[in-house]
Amino acid sequence: MKPLFIATGLALSALCGAAIAQWQWLDRDGRKVFSDRAPSPDVPDKDILKRPRTAPRPTSAAAKEQGVSDSAAAAEGAVTTARPVPLPGGVDKELEAKKKQTLDAEAAKQRAEEEQTRKSKGENCARAKQAKSGLESGIRLSRTNAAGQREVLDDSARAAELKHIQNVIDSECK
Repeated sequence: MKPLFIATGLALSALCGAAIAQWQWLDRDGRKVFSDRAPSPDVPDKDILKRPRTAPRPTSAAAKEQGVSDSAAAAEGAVTTARPVPLPGGVDKELEAKKKQTLDAEAAKQRAEEEQTRKSKGENCARAKQAKSGLESGIRLSRTNAAGQREVLDDSARAAELKHIQNVIDSECK
């Protein structure tokens, strides 16, 4: 018998949560109004300070779809359970502005990186072409080896260097 009383008490206390649901809004004179019923449709959304969690937003458009006039819907407290009414304009303007600013900053950063890459490829291409023309001129060329000694390029070293420079030109000069 005792478990039945406990279960009944828990069920009743759960139902009481809906009874204490309160609406809070500012009236035309700026005074706070507390009620267990939704405010009339002429109260702007910005003036509604608190809504019950379980209560959907009343709309006059849904009442018109059901064939009920605005005054009858307000009098009967008609409430739709379809969808909550979106904010005026449908978007958060600050959030959209921040998203746009972030996207613009990322696009500018990407453009700067692409410009830097293009510039360095152009410089590499010019250096490679200059080195190729020097190797093809037939003048004796020398370079410094790892030991710091000067060595003259023979025909095989010249051909290997030309092949390397041609690979650089092919990759950088597009």
